[in-house]
Amino acid sequence: MDRLRDGPLALLLFLGHVITALEVPLDPKLLEELPQPPTITHQSPKDFIIDPRENIVIHCEAKGKPHPSFSWTRNGTHLDIDKDPKVLMKPRSGTLVLDISGGQRAEEYEGVYQCSAHNELGTAVSNSIILRQSRSPLWSKERISPIIAQKGQSLILRCRPPAGLPPPIIFWMDNNIQRLPQSRRVSQALNGDLFFSNILPEDSRSDYICYARFPHTQTIQQKQPISVRVLDTVMSLMFPFSPTPAISWVKHNSEIPSGRASFLNFSKTLRITDVSEADAGEYRCIANNHHGSVHHTIRVTVNAAPYWISAPRNLVLAPGEMGIITCRAAGRPKPSIRWLMNGLPIENAPRDPSRSVEGDTLIFSEVQTGSSAVYQCNASNEYGYLLSNAFVNVLAEPPRVLTLPNTVYQVIMNKPALLECVTFGSPAPTITWFKDSMLEGNAYVFHENGTLEIHMSHPSNSGKYTCVARNSLSLSENHVYLQVKEPTRILRPPEYRVVQRSRDVVFECKAKHDPSLVPTMTWLKDDGELPDDERFRVDSDSLTITDVTESDAGTYTCIMNTTLDQDSASAQLTVVEALPTPAVIYEQPGAPTDLELTDLVARSVQLTWTPGEEHNSRIKKFLIQYEDALHQSGVWHNLTEVPGTKTTAHLKLSPYVHYSFRVLALNNVGFSRPSMPSRQYRTSPAAPDENPTEVKGHGTEHNNLVITWKPLTPQQANGPGLEYKVMWRQQGIETYWTSVSVANVSKFVVSGTPTFVPYEVMVQALNDYGPGPKPGAVIGYSGEDFPSAAPGDVRVLVLNSTLAEVRWSPVPLESVRGRLQGYKVQLSSHHIFSPNKTSGKLPDLLPYSIYSLRVTAFNGRGEGPTSATQRFETPEGVPSAPSFFKVSTFDLDSLMLEWGPPYERNGRLTGYTFKYQTVNSKNDLGLLEELDLPSNQSSFTLHNLPHSTRYKFYISARTQRGAGPMLTEEAVTVLDRAMVSPQVDIATQGWFIGLMSAIALLILILLIICFIKRNKGGKYPVKEKEDAHGDPEIQPMKEDDITFGEYR
Repeated sequence: MDRLRDGPLALLLFLGHVITALEVPLDPKLLEELPQPPTITHQSPKDFIIDPRENIVIHCEAKGKPHPSFSWTRNGTHLDIDKDPKVLMKPRSGTLVLDISGGQRAEEYEGVYQCSAHNELGTAVSNSIILRQSRSPLWSKERISPIIAQKGQSLILRCRPPAGLPPPIIFWMDNNIQRLPQSRRVSQALNGDLFFSNILPEDSRSDYICYARFPHTQTIQQKQPISVRVLDTVMSLMFPFSPTPAISWVKHNSEIPSGRASFLNFSKTLRITDVSEADAGEYRCIANNHHGSVHHTIRVTVNAAPYWISAPRNLVLAPGEMGIITCRAAGRPKPSIRWLMNGLPIENAPRDPSRSVEGDTLIFSEVQTGSSAVYQCNASNEYGYLLSNAFVNVLAEPPRVLTLPNTVYQVIMNKPALLECVTFGSPAPTITWFKDSMLEGNAYVFHENGTLEIHMSHPSNSGKYTCVARNSLSLSENHVYLQVKEPTRILRPPEYRVVQRSRDVVFECKAKHDPSLVPTMTWLKDDGELPDDERFRVDSDSLTITDVTESDAGTYTCIMNTTLDQDSASAQLTVVEALPTPAVIYEQPGAPTDLELTDLVARSVQLTWTPGEEHNSRIKKFLIQYEDALHQSGVWHNLTEVPGTKTTAHLKLSPYVHYSFRVLALNNVGFSRPSMPSRQYRTSPAAPDENPTEVKGHGTEHNNLVITWKPLTPQQANGPGLEYKVMWRQQGIETYWTSVSVANVSKFVVSGTPTFVPYEVMVQALNDYGPGPKPGAVIGYSGEDFPSAAPGDVRVLVLNSTLAEVRWSPVPLESVRGRLQGYKVQLSSHHIFSPNKTSGKLPDLLPYSIYSLRVTAFNGRGEGPTSATQRFETPEGVPSAPSFFKVSTFDLDSLMLEWGPPYERNGRLTGYTFKYQTVNSKNDLGLLEELDLPSNQSSFTLHNLPHSTRYKFYISARTQRGAGPMLTEEAVTVLDRAMVSPQVDIATQGWFIGLMSAIALLILILLIICFIKRNKGGKYPVKEKEDAHGDPEIQPMKEDDITFGEYR
């Protein structure tokens, strides 16, 4: 047999198209006032299948200045929207809404729709959108006779589902709604038929049911059950398909592409993705069992709908300039190119001497202002078409500098400096830089985008720089400033320390930095934070560890940071037990020697070495490092570690690296010196093994999507020519991926996106040797725009003199144009409220004040328009305390009180409340007296007060709301007049003075006499008594002894 006549064997082909998005070279934020022809920004898919149960929405969005107007055709005829009340067009949009909720049939609106967006500069058109309703027809009634089969023969149960739109999904189940098990012997073909390679008695059953699920309407239809009975009366050897054959695939005169091919349905289906012309040819599937083999040949011809090689791009020209628009597409057969202008065939467009058509290229020369238009390129073949709009915008604009004026750039000395000068103008301006005079020479690099680069910055480069943008119409200039700072350097790094347990250790780290920069000193232990332990004390230039333990051993790093740079240094701490006497000397081990490479293969190598001396401390481990002379010569990287008992290591390698290895030994003291490098080993290039990580998508403008990723290192590239294939599509809207390949960057900007819509994003690495693995998709959102509506129905409810409540109606969801982050109430200060709030309290208001209030909604882009201003007034409150209060003596029986008005009146003062009471010696308070004083009075005198009496005074200001806080003072009246009258002072009488002088003179004479007697040995009472009794225990002193006798 030369072919297999029955069986669900098929070849699936998938051809990916690369579609490049348009890029408008105008910045819509900064140059929004410039005129711009229309650009289609969002449209429904070409083949638009709708659910007949829901209203029909056909999208058509466009931008331009002036804002474009919209019109539609249906089946090539103008669509008069006003004639059908069920057809509406959204305001400032071309999107159609067809209301079929009233019973209209969706099929009445089927047809080919095309949208046009017009303004005074041209017309952009959408794709031809084929609108069809989804269909899920019923299974035709049929009578199915039971099937009787012999054991071992092959059998096909036909499904033949009704033709739906889109085609249904087929599966087989039983009466219990359980899927029928499938295997190499029993499997479902691509057309839905159930195929038995050889049937067995256990296949007998009466409930083989084919189900069809229609995805758009989410309905499921079932075929009548099929009954199968298997007769076990014939030997299985009569049938060549028993036992079940094994299936294999080959391609004639070529290999099946292993990276793009996969075998499905128990190898009965071959699928090839990313099909190219090289995949055409003859494919043969072969079935084998012990009876023999059969094969079936499938001839594959590769055809393709058109896909872009170079899509047309918008063109901005100045009067008199020239330019070209190219439209290059590929396909099989080769697509034909047709040009249109403002939606009309270009041969029917008004003649323009500045324009000529040469196949897939439009050439413009010496354009004039009236030459602005939108051109459409249609590339088509029998399998489909591509339609792309590209405008020619003829502008005469003087230059303008978009970089913020007086921007200050800071850079570290000997580092490159980049000063920006972003400009726009038509014709494109030329940029000149000045610093005292025009800059030129090899010390500077002048980039095409206007940026000035200084290779190595020196203090002499500091100062004011001026960039001047010129074109034929005018010039514009901008000033920026460069500050060159001194680098941060560690002058005294920490040093290696060996310390005994329970001792203290100090690491010093002294650094210098530019005095204008704020430094920060950080300490790390083993590249992590210091332990949260009070034994670790960090000072301005040192780290002290007290009562050291074994766990404190490790590597300590000091890092000196500024806003521009940093420097770091590390040292090892080794903790040892108290050393015996004499101490054993511990040192780092000797360097390993005799490095040798063996077992050299593409992705691995065996490394062996000889250890050095241990120096009284056992080697704990070996550290293996490598140098890549191809990508980073002179830099050593850690590769792996092995235990100290091993002297060999099996090293896994990366492609496209020039390896040299060295080994370091580690004991309790520290690392040895590195060994001598091994001989060099060069691995061969290969396709990348991995894709970039940290892939994200976010918008920086309202019409873009910025795709970023973490690029691969040179070692991860695996070969030369590293590029990144960036792919994106709008989630739920676009079926095909748009992609572009870029190199030496870590981001790509997709322009012309709708505002804040989700995108699926993928980034795949590829090099000269092929692509990396298929990446996974992440979800990102295009950029936000400022909210377009202000909160409505703003009301203010005054709760008291310092508190009010503001209420508002939320903004419509479609006006947010991003992710609503909250509402901002603009008062004397800003108050922020969460997005789910429609009211909020405003505390700390000033009483008796008039306020103006506005409310805005804000998203990640910023604030939207403000609401109408609401004015409200806070009522009076109580005043603050008087500004001062003092009490002074006015007379012997009077006290004067003075005070100042309060600093914060909080209303109209109605007067002062004055109170006072007596305070006795026990601090008991007497009866409280109270007086009301007018608001214009600032002093008061109390008369006829008792003498020598302490008083406590209180005063507070008041408004109609009440009295404010009080100030207190205390004062005492003076003594009674009788007590303070003149009296005779005894100390001033003459007789008293004479008496006291005589007594003093007598005392002085007596003291002199006693002193004289004592010096001459005269007897005093104790001495006389001793002489009279003649006590034998009293021995006379010698004349050489002390003058006085001693009493014992």
